Amino acid sequence: MAFLDPPKTMTQSPTPFVLIARITVRPGCVEQYLELAATVDAAVEATEPGMLLHTLDQDPRDAHRLVWTEVYRDSSDFLAHAANPPVMEYVEKHAELSEDFSVELYGAVADEVVMGLESLGIPVLHFDRTPVGFIRTDRLC
Repeated sequence: MAFLDPPKTMTQSPTPFVLIARITVRPGCVEQYLELAATVDAAVEATEPGMLLHTLDQDPRDAHRLVWTEVYRDSSDFLAHAANPPVMEYVEKHAELSEDFSVELYGAVADEVVMGLESLGIPVLHFDRTPVGFIRTDRLC
């Protein structure tokens, strides 16, 4: 599974953003999915300094519904994540264990992020920033 190469220039300014990935796991596959998720989570923590938050949560009403919450330092860090070999392996195996997968993006992201996700056939909903709010960039590493 291929993704776009990180571009030399971004189409929007580099700012942190949030990605929410909603997954419905096939019946009988939750334990196997959680093992797969733990493996990729450890790899991401070890290799991606631009991933500021990476958590997997389970719906208390339905154990088959999971949500990844990811906070990226900027769009180039997401593109590096998408090209990371353990992540590509996870996405391939994920398809065998899940019934549904969609992504929501919150904040200013480069067009390459949205186009890359859409090129993989992943439904994407992008909530772009309004003039309201702030980012404490001085506190980012």
